[in-house]
Amino acid sequence: MFESVTSPSDLVALARANAALVRRAEADTLLIAYEWAIAHPAAEDGRDAAAFHCALGIEPISGDGTPEVNEYAVAELGGALGLSTDAAKKLIGHALELAHRLPRLWARVTAGEVPVWRARLVAEATIHAYPALPAEGVAWIDGQVAPFIEKMGRAAIDRLIERAMKLYGLTTAEDDDAPSDNRHVTLVSERDPFATTMQVHAELDIADALDLEQAVAAGAAGLKAAGCDESLDVRRCLALGELARHQTALDLAGVGSPSEGASDETVERTTARRVDLHLHFTANVEPDESISFGATGQLENRQRLILLEQVRRWVAASHTEIRILPVVDLNASLATERYEPTDRLRRQVQLRDETCIFPHCTRPSRRCDVDHVIPFDHDAAGEGRPQPGPTTTQNLATLCRGHHRLKTHTAWHLESPVNGVFEWTSPHGQRFRRDRHGTTDLAAPPLPH
Repeated sequence: MFESVTSPSDLVALARANAALVRRAEADTLLIAYEWAIAHPAAEDGRDAAAFHCALGIEPISGDGTPEVNEYAVAELGGALGLSTDAAKKLIGHALELAHRLPRLWARVTAGEVPVWRARLVAEATIHAYPALPAEGVAWIDGQVAPFIEKMGRAAIDRLIERAMKLYGLTTAEDDDAPSDNRHVTLVSERDPFATTMQVHAELDIADALDLEQAVAAGAAGLKAAGCDESLDVRRCLALGELARHQTALDLAGVGSPSEGASDETVERTTARRVDLHLHFTANVEPDESISFGATGQLENRQRLILLEQVRRWVAASHTEIRILPVVDLNASLATERYEPTDRLRRQVQLRDETCIFPHCTRPSRRCDVDHVIPFDHDAAGEGRPQPGPTTTQNLATLCRGHHRLKTHTAWHLESPVNGVFEWTSPHGQRFRRDRHGTTDLAAPPLPH
Protein backbone atom coordinates (compact mmCIF):
# COMPACT_ATOMS: atom_id res chain seq x y z
CA MET A 1 0.00 0.00 0.00
CA PHE A 2 2.75 2.42 0.92
CA GLU A 3 5.22 1.62 -1.85
CA SER A 4 3.99 4.57 -3.93
CA VAL A 5 3.81 6.99 -0.99
CA THR A 6 6.65 9.47 -1.34
CA SER A 7 5.38 12.60 0.41
CA PRO A 8 2.92 13.82 3.07
CA SER A 9 0.57 14.85 0.26
CA ASP A 10 0.43 11.22 -0.86
CA LEU A 11 -0.55 10.19 2.67
CA VAL A 12 -3.33 12.79 2.72
CA ALA A 13 -4.63 11.55 -0.62
CA LEU A 14 -4.53 7.95 0.60
CA ALA A 15 -6.38 8.89 3.79
CA ARG A 16 -9.12 10.66 1.78
CA ALA A 17 -9.49 7.70 -0.55
CA ASN A 18 -9.77 5.26 2.35
CA ALA A 19 -12.31 7.50 4.13
CA ALA A 20 -14.46 7.46 1.00
CA LEU A 21 -14.20 3.67 0.83
CA VAL A 22 -15.23 3.34 4.49
CA ARG A 23 -18.22 5.66 3.98
CA ARG A 24 -19.31 3.67 0.91
CA ALA A 25 -18.93 0.36 2.77
CA GLU A 26 -20.96 1.61 5.75
CA ALA A 27 -23.73 2.85 3.44
CA ASP A 28 -23.77 -0.52 1.68
CA THR A 29 -24.01 -2.28 5.06
CA LEU A 30 -27.04 -0.13 5.89
CA LEU A 31 -28.60 -1.11 2.55
CA ILE A 32 -27.89 -4.78 3.30
CA ALA A 33 -29.58 -4.44 6.69
CA TYR A 34 -32.66 -2.96 5.00
CA GLU A 35 -32.85 -5.66 2.33
CA TRP A 36 -32.39 -8.34 5.01
CA ALA A 37 -35.28 -6.87 6.99
CA ILE A 38 -37.59 -6.77 3.97
CA ALA A 39 -36.68 -10.39 3.13
CA HIS A 40 -37.64 -11.55 6.66
CA PRO A 41 -41.02 -10.05 7.60
CA ALA A 42 -42.75 -10.87 10.86
CA ALA A 43 -45.96 -12.89 10.92
CA GLU A 44 -49.15 -10.97 10.18
CA ASP A 45 -50.22 -11.08 13.83
CA GLY A 46 -46.84 -9.65 14.87
CA ARG A 47 -46.12 -12.37 17.43
CA ASP A 48 -42.54 -12.92 16.27
CA ALA A 49 -41.70 -9.28 15.54
CA ALA A 50 -38.27 -8.08 16.66
CA ALA A 51 -38.43 -5.62 19.57
CA PHE A 52 -36.45 -4.35 22.52
CA HIS A 53 -37.55 -5.65 25.93
CA CYS A 54 -36.95 -3.12 28.71
CA ALA A 55 -38.20 -2.31 32.20
CA LEU A 56 -41.01 -0.17 30.76
CA GLY A 57 -42.25 -2.91 28.43
CA ILE A 58 -41.64 -3.58 24.73
CA GLU A 59 -40.19 -0.97 22.39
CA PRO A 60 -40.30 -1.47 18.60
CA ILE A 61 -37.03 -1.33 16.69
CA SER A 62 -38.37 1.35 14.31
CA GLY A 63 -41.18 3.90 14.17
CA ASP A 64 -44.87 3.55 13.45
CA GLY A 65 -45.64 2.52 9.87
CA THR A 66 -42.37 0.69 9.19
CA PRO A 67 -42.36 -3.05 8.35
CA GLU A 68 -41.98 -5.50 11.22
CA VAL A 69 -39.07 -7.94 11.09
CA ASN A 70 -38.90 -11.55 12.23
CA GLU A 71 -36.96 -11.57 15.49
CA TYR A 72 -35.22 -14.87 14.69
CA ALA A 73 -33.69 -13.44 11.51
CA VAL A 74 -31.78 -10.71 13.33
CA ALA A 75 -29.10 -12.93 14.86
CA GLU A 76 -27.98 -14.25 11.46
CA LEU A 77 -27.20 -10.75 10.20
CA GLY A 78 -25.57 -9.85 13.50
CA GLY A 79 -23.27 -12.85 13.23
CA ALA A 80 -22.23 -11.93 9.70
CA LEU A 81 -21.37 -8.37 10.80
CA GLY A 82 -19.74 -9.35 14.09
CA LEU A 83 -22.48 -7.62 16.09
CA SER A 84 -24.54 -8.66 19.09
CA THR A 85 -28.20 -9.38 18.39
CA ASP A 86 -29.26 -6.13 20.08
CA ALA A 87 -26.77 -4.13 17.99
CA ALA A 88 -28.11 -5.81 14.84
CA LYS A 89 -31.66 -4.89 15.90
CA LYS A 90 -30.59 -1.27 16.18
CA LEU A 91 -28.94 -1.32 12.75
CA ILE A 92 -32.02 -2.87 11.11
CA GLY A 93 -34.37 -0.50 12.96
CA HIS A 94 -32.38 2.54 11.87
CA ALA A 95 -32.35 1.33 8.25
CA LEU A 96 -36.13 0.88 8.27
CA GLU A 97 -36.69 4.25 9.94
CA LEU A 98 -34.51 6.04 7.41
CA ALA A 99 -35.94 4.28 4.35
CA HIS A 100 -39.61 4.65 5.27
CA ARG A 101 -39.89 7.74 7.46
CA LEU A 102 -36.78 9.81 6.61
CA PRO A 103 -36.48 9.25 2.84
CA ARG A 104 -34.55 12.45 2.04
CA LEU A 105 -31.88 11.60 4.57
CA TRP A 106 -31.90 7.98 3.39
CA ALA A 107 -31.18 9.09 -0.17
CA ARG A 108 -28.16 11.13 0.90
CA VAL A 109 -26.78 8.36 3.11
CA THR A 110 -27.15 5.59 0.54
CA ALA A 111 -25.53 7.86 -2.06
CA GLY A 112 -22.48 8.06 0.20
CA GLU A 113 -22.83 11.83 0.68
CA VAL A 114 -23.02 11.83 4.50
CA PRO A 115 -21.66 9.49 7.18
CA VAL A 116 -23.98 6.72 8.29
CA TRP A 117 -23.45 7.53 11.98
CA ARG A 118 -24.97 11.00 11.57
CA ALA A 119 -28.09 9.63 9.91
CA ARG A 120 -28.42 6.97 12.61
CA LEU A 121 -28.43 9.71 15.26
CA VAL A 122 -31.55 11.16 13.65
CA ALA A 123 -33.20 7.76 13.25
CA GLU A 124 -32.56 6.87 16.90
CA ALA A 125 -34.12 10.17 18.01
CA THR A 126 -37.28 9.81 15.90
CA ILE A 127 -37.79 6.14 16.79
CA HIS A 128 -37.70 6.74 20.54
CA ALA A 129 -39.26 10.21 20.72
CA TYR A 130 -41.84 10.36 23.49
CA PRO A 131 -44.66 11.05 22.90
CA ALA A 132 -44.32 9.28 19.56
CA LEU A 133 -44.13 11.65 16.60
CA PRO A 134 -46.73 11.24 13.82
CA ALA A 135 -45.54 10.56 10.28
CA GLU A 136 -46.05 14.24 9.41
CA GLY A 137 -43.77 15.28 12.26
CA VAL A 138 -41.02 12.89 11.17
CA ALA A 139 -41.36 14.11 7.57
CA TRP A 140 -40.94 17.70 8.80
CA ILE A 141 -37.75 16.70 10.64
CA ASP A 142 -36.52 14.92 7.51
CA GLY A 143 -36.93 18.13 5.51
CA GLN A 144 -35.04 20.11 8.14
CA VAL A 145 -32.06 17.79 8.65
CA ALA A 146 -31.43 16.27 5.22
CA PRO A 147 -29.79 19.36 3.64
CA PHE A 148 -27.71 20.23 6.70
CA ILE A 149 -26.94 16.94 8.46
CA GLU A 150 -23.17 17.44 8.12
CA LYS A 151 -23.38 20.44 10.45
CA MET A 152 -25.76 18.97 13.03
CA GLY A 153 -24.94 17.22 16.30
CA ARG A 154 -27.08 15.45 18.88
CA ALA A 155 -28.09 18.69 20.65
CA ALA A 156 -29.40 20.24 17.42
CA ILE A 157 -31.34 17.07 16.61
CA ASP A 158 -32.92 17.05 20.08
CA ARG A 159 -34.01 20.67 19.61
CA LEU A 160 -35.66 19.75 16.32
CA ILE A 161 -37.51 16.86 17.98
CA GLU A 162 -38.77 19.23 20.68
CA ARG A 163 -39.89 21.77 18.08
CA ALA A 164 -41.70 19.11 16.05
CA MET A 165 -43.59 18.01 19.14
CA LYS A 166 -44.78 21.57 19.69
CA LEU A 167 -45.72 22.02 16.03
CA TYR A 168 -47.79 18.85 16.00
CA GLY A 169 -49.55 19.38 19.32
CA LEU A 170 -47.70 16.82 21.43
CA THR A 171 -46.89 19.33 24.19
CA THR A 172 -49.12 21.76 26.07
CA ALA A 173 -48.53 25.20 27.54
CA GLU A 174 -48.31 23.55 30.95
CA ASP A 175 -45.58 21.24 29.64
CA ASP A 176 -43.64 24.19 28.24
CA ASP A 177 -43.79 26.07 31.53
CA ALA A 178 -42.97 23.07 33.72
CA PRO A 179 -39.31 22.83 34.66
CA SER A 180 -37.53 19.71 33.48
CA ASP A 181 -36.52 17.29 36.22
CA ASN A 182 -32.81 16.60 35.80
CA ARG A 183 -32.26 14.90 39.13
CA HIS A 184 -30.13 11.78 38.96
CA VAL A 185 -27.43 9.77 40.67
CA THR A 186 -25.04 8.03 38.29
CA LEU A 187 -22.11 5.68 38.97
CA VAL A 188 -19.76 6.23 36.05
CA SER A 189 -18.49 3.05 34.42
CA GLU A 190 -14.78 2.71 34.98
CA ARG A 191 -12.37 3.26 32.10
CA ASP A 192 -9.33 1.78 33.82
CA PRO A 193 -9.84 -1.80 35.07
CA PHE A 194 -7.06 -1.29 37.63
CA ALA A 195 -8.61 1.85 39.15
CA THR A 196 -9.49 1.62 42.85
CA THR A 197 -12.05 4.42 42.72
CA MET A 198 -15.26 5.20 40.86
CA GLN A 199 -16.87 8.51 39.93
CA VAL A 200 -20.35 9.36 41.23
CA HIS A 201 -22.26 12.16 39.53
CA ALA A 202 -25.50 13.49 41.00
CA GLU A 203 -27.97 16.32 40.59
CA LEU A 204 -30.21 16.67 43.65
CA ASP A 205 -33.04 18.78 44.91
CA ILE A 206 -31.51 21.87 46.55
CA ALA A 207 -32.68 20.88 50.04
CA ASP A 208 -31.37 17.32 49.61
CA ALA A 209 -28.04 18.62 48.30
CA LEU A 210 -27.61 20.97 51.25
CA ASP A 211 -28.46 18.19 53.69
CA LEU A 212 -25.90 15.92 52.00
CA GLU A 213 -23.28 18.68 52.08
CA GLN A 214 -23.84 19.21 55.79
CA ALA A 215 -23.70 15.47 56.53
CA VAL A 216 -20.48 14.98 54.51
CA ALA A 217 -18.85 18.02 56.12
CA ALA A 218 -19.78 16.79 59.60
CA GLY A 219 -18.46 13.31 58.80
CA ALA A 220 -15.17 14.72 57.49
CA ALA A 221 -14.77 16.84 60.62
CA GLY A 222 -15.49 13.83 62.81
CA LEU A 223 -12.84 11.79 61.04
CA LYS A 224 -10.29 14.56 61.55
CA ALA A 225 -11.17 14.79 65.25
CA ALA A 226 -10.69 11.02 65.51
CA GLY A 227 -7.14 11.34 64.21
CA CYS A 228 -7.56 10.78 60.46
CA ASP A 229 -4.76 12.70 58.71
CA GLU A 230 -6.04 12.32 55.16
CA SER A 231 -6.78 15.39 53.03
CA LEU A 232 -10.17 17.09 53.25
CA ASP A 233 -11.27 15.61 49.90
CA VAL A 234 -10.36 12.10 50.99
CA ARG A 235 -12.12 12.55 54.36
CA ARG A 236 -15.24 13.78 52.55
CA CYS A 237 -15.15 10.64 50.39
CA LEU A 238 -14.74 8.45 53.47
CA ALA A 239 -17.65 10.26 55.13
CA LEU A 240 -19.85 9.66 52.09
CA GLY A 241 -18.99 5.97 52.22
CA GLU A 242 -19.99 5.89 55.89
CA LEU A 243 -23.32 7.50 54.96
CA ALA A 244 -23.88 4.68 52.50
CA ARG A 245 -23.43 2.11 55.28
CA HIS A 246 -25.40 3.86 58.02
CA GLN A 247 -29.05 4.84 58.15
CA THR A 248 -29.39 8.32 59.64
CA ALA A 249 -32.85 9.14 58.35
CA LEU A 250 -36.33 7.63 58.43
CA ASP A 251 -36.37 4.02 57.24
CA LEU A 252 -38.73 4.27 54.28
CA ALA A 253 -39.15 0.49 54.13
CA GLY A 254 -40.68 0.47 57.59
CA VAL A 255 -37.86 -1.48 59.23
CA GLY A 256 -37.20 -0.14 62.69
CA SER A 257 -40.32 2.06 62.76
CA PRO A 258 -41.62 2.76 66.30
CA SER A 259 -44.31 0.57 67.73
CA GLU A 260 -47.19 1.96 69.74
CA GLY A 261 -46.08 3.35 73.06
CA ALA A 262 -42.38 3.25 72.25
CA SER A 263 -40.35 6.38 72.89
CA ASP A 264 -37.90 7.86 70.40
CA GLU A 265 -34.99 6.56 72.49
CA THR A 266 -36.19 2.95 72.20
CA VAL A 267 -36.66 2.97 68.43
CA GLU A 268 -34.39 0.37 66.86
CA ARG A 269 -32.85 1.58 63.63
CA THR A 270 -31.01 -0.28 60.95
CA THR A 271 -27.35 0.54 61.42
CA ALA A 272 -25.88 -1.05 58.32
CA ARG A 273 -26.80 -2.27 54.90
CA ARG A 274 -25.27 -5.21 53.12
CA VAL A 275 -23.87 -4.83 49.63
CA ASP A 276 -23.06 -8.09 47.88
CA LEU A 277 -19.74 -8.00 46.03
CA HIS A 278 -18.77 -11.17 44.19
CA LEU A 279 -14.98 -11.33 44.39
CA HIS A 280 -12.74 -13.93 42.78
CA PHE A 281 -9.08 -14.40 43.71
CA THR A 282 -6.63 -17.08 42.63
CA ALA A 283 -5.34 -19.21 45.52
CA ASN A 284 -2.04 -21.08 45.41
CA VAL A 285 -0.66 -23.74 47.75
CA GLU A 286 2.87 -22.85 48.82
CA PRO A 287 5.67 -25.43 49.52
CA ASP A 288 4.97 -25.15 53.25
CA GLU A 289 1.30 -26.02 52.48
CA SER A 290 0.11 -22.50 53.36
CA ILE A 291 -2.32 -20.78 50.98
CA SER A 292 -1.49 -17.50 49.28
CA PHE A 293 -3.71 -15.30 47.13
CA GLY A 294 -2.94 -13.27 44.04
CA ALA A 295 -2.55 -9.51 44.46
CA THR A 296 -5.42 -8.80 42.07
CA GLY A 297 -8.81 -10.41 41.64
CA GLN A 298 -12.04 -9.81 39.80
CA LEU A 299 -15.07 -7.87 41.04
CA GLU A 300 -17.75 -9.81 39.23
CA ASN A 301 -20.54 -7.24 39.68
CA ARG A 302 -18.85 -4.70 37.42
CA GLN A 303 -16.39 -6.88 35.50
CA ARG A 304 -13.32 -5.05 36.82
CA LEU A 305 -10.08 -5.92 38.58
CA ILE A 306 -9.65 -5.22 42.28
CA LEU A 307 -6.68 -5.27 44.66
CA LEU A 308 -6.50 -7.80 47.47
CA GLU A 309 -5.25 -5.03 49.77
CA GLN A 310 -8.42 -3.04 49.15
CA VAL A 311 -10.57 -6.02 50.12
CA ARG A 312 -8.54 -6.40 53.32
CA ARG A 313 -9.31 -2.77 54.19
CA TRP A 314 -13.03 -3.40 53.64
CA VAL A 315 -12.93 -6.47 55.87
CA ALA A 316 -11.11 -4.56 58.61
CA ALA A 317 -13.60 -1.68 58.54
CA SER A 318 -16.48 -1.55 60.99
CA HIS A 319 -20.06 -2.27 59.96
CA THR A 320 -18.93 -4.61 57.17
CA GLU A 321 -20.71 -7.92 56.80
CA ILE A 322 -18.56 -10.60 55.21
CA ARG A 323 -20.12 -13.63 53.56
CA ILE A 324 -17.80 -16.28 52.07
CA LEU A 325 -19.28 -18.75 49.60
CA PRO A 326 -17.78 -22.18 49.02
CA VAL A 327 -15.06 -22.29 46.41
CA VAL A 328 -16.31 -23.64 43.08
CA ASP A 329 -13.73 -25.54 41.04
CA LEU A 330 -14.38 -24.62 37.40
CA ASN A 331 -12.45 -27.68 36.21
CA ALA A 332 -14.50 -30.18 38.20
CA SER A 333 -17.26 -32.18 36.55
CA LEU A 334 -20.54 -31.90 38.46
CA ALA A 335 -23.75 -33.74 37.67
CA THR A 336 -27.27 -34.43 38.88
CA GLU A 337 -29.90 -36.86 37.68
CA ARG A 338 -32.55 -34.14 37.84
CA TYR A 339 -33.51 -31.78 35.01
CA GLU A 340 -32.86 -28.70 37.15
CA PRO A 341 -29.18 -28.19 38.02
CA THR A 342 -28.22 -27.92 41.66
CA ASP A 343 -27.30 -24.49 43.03
CA ARG A 344 -23.62 -25.43 43.01
CA LEU A 345 -23.76 -26.72 39.43
CA ARG A 346 -25.65 -23.61 38.29
CA ARG A 347 -23.09 -21.33 39.91
CA GLN A 348 -20.19 -23.30 38.41
CA VAL A 349 -21.61 -22.90 34.89
CA GLN A 350 -22.31 -19.19 35.42
CA LEU A 351 -18.75 -18.61 36.62
CA ARG A 352 -17.29 -20.62 33.75
CA ASP A 353 -19.25 -18.88 30.98
CA GLU A 354 -19.34 -15.33 32.44
CA THR A 355 -21.84 -14.19 29.77
CA CYS A 356 -24.50 -15.61 27.46
CA ILE A 357 -22.60 -17.97 25.16
CA PHE A 358 -24.32 -16.89 21.92
CA PRO A 359 -21.91 -15.24 19.45
CA HIS A 360 -21.08 -11.66 20.45
CA CYS A 361 -23.64 -11.54 23.29
CA THR A 362 -22.38 -9.84 26.46
CA ARG A 363 -25.32 -10.29 28.83
CA PRO A 364 -23.92 -11.38 32.24
CA SER A 365 -24.41 -15.07 33.00
CA ARG A 366 -26.18 -14.32 36.30
CA ARG A 367 -29.04 -12.85 34.26
CA CYS A 368 -29.19 -15.85 31.90
CA ASP A 369 -30.95 -19.21 31.82
CA VAL A 370 -28.83 -22.33 32.36
CA ASP A 371 -29.75 -24.50 29.39
CA HIS A 372 -28.88 -28.01 28.21
CA VAL A 373 -26.69 -28.08 25.08
CA ILE A 374 -28.16 -31.47 24.13
CA PRO A 375 -31.83 -31.33 25.23
CA PHE A 376 -32.81 -33.27 28.35
CA ASP A 377 -35.21 -36.15 27.58
CA HIS A 378 -37.86 -36.22 30.31
CA ASP A 379 -39.12 -39.64 29.19
CA ALA A 380 -35.76 -41.44 29.07
CA ALA A 381 -35.73 -42.72 32.66
CA GLY A 382 -39.32 -43.95 32.55
CA GLU A 383 -38.69 -45.82 29.33
CA GLY A 384 -35.40 -47.29 30.53
CA ARG A 385 -33.25 -45.42 28.01
CA PRO A 386 -29.96 -43.63 28.74
CA GLN A 387 -30.30 -39.88 29.14
CA PRO A 388 -29.07 -38.19 25.90
CA GLY A 389 -28.89 -34.74 27.50
CA PRO A 390 -27.66 -35.19 31.06
CA THR A 391 -27.53 -32.32 33.55
CA THR A 392 -23.76 -32.11 33.79
CA THR A 393 -21.14 -29.38 33.65
CA GLN A 394 -20.18 -30.28 30.08
CA ASN A 395 -23.79 -30.26 28.83
CA LEU A 396 -24.90 -26.96 30.37
CA ALA A 397 -24.46 -23.39 29.13
CA THR A 398 -25.78 -19.94 30.00
CA LEU A 399 -28.11 -18.34 27.44
CA CYS A 400 -30.04 -15.10 27.78
CA ARG A 401 -33.77 -15.54 27.31
CA GLY A 402 -33.80 -14.30 23.70
CA HIS A 403 -30.99 -16.59 22.56
CA HIS A 404 -32.45 -19.47 24.57
CA ARG A 405 -35.63 -19.10 22.50
CA LEU A 406 -33.56 -18.79 19.33
CA LYS A 407 -31.80 -22.11 20.07
CA THR A 408 -35.10 -23.82 20.91
CA HIS A 409 -37.30 -22.58 18.07
CA THR A 410 -34.99 -22.07 15.07
CA ALA A 411 -32.42 -23.92 13.00
CA TRP A 412 -29.43 -22.53 14.91
CA HIS A 413 -27.40 -25.56 16.03
CA LEU A 414 -25.21 -25.69 19.15
CA GLU A 415 -22.46 -28.17 20.03
CA SER A 416 -19.91 -28.27 22.85
CA PRO A 417 -16.83 -30.22 21.75
CA VAL A 418 -14.93 -29.34 24.96
CA ASN A 419 -16.13 -28.19 28.36
CA GLY A 420 -16.69 -24.41 28.17
CA VAL A 421 -16.25 -24.22 24.39
CA PHE A 422 -19.34 -23.84 22.20
CA GLU A 423 -19.70 -24.04 18.44
CA TRP A 424 -22.72 -22.53 16.69
CA THR A 425 -23.94 -23.12 13.16
CA SER A 426 -26.50 -20.68 11.77
CA PRO A 427 -29.37 -21.58 9.44
CA HIS A 428 -27.32 -20.12 6.55
CA GLY A 429 -24.17 -22.06 7.42
CA GLN A 430 -22.18 -19.48 9.35
CA ARG A 431 -20.01 -21.04 12.07
CA PHE A 432 -18.82 -19.45 15.30
CA ARG A 433 -16.82 -20.64 18.29
CA ARG A 434 -17.63 -19.07 21.65
CA ASP A 435 -15.68 -19.46 24.90
CA ARG A 436 -14.89 -17.29 27.93
CA HIS A 437 -12.47 -15.26 25.80
CA GLY A 438 -15.08 -14.17 23.24
CA THR A 439 -16.35 -15.07 19.77
CA THR A 440 -14.33 -16.49 16.88
CA ASP A 441 -15.81 -16.43 13.37
CA LEU A 442 -14.85 -19.83 11.97
CA ALA A 443 -15.95 -18.84 8.45
CA ALA A 444 -14.06 -15.53 8.32
CA PRO A 445 -11.37 -15.28 5.61
CA PRO A 446 -7.79 -15.03 6.89
CA LEU A 447 -6.42 -11.52 7.33
CA PRO A 448 -3.94 -10.40 4.66
CA HIS A 449 -0.29 -10.33 5.72
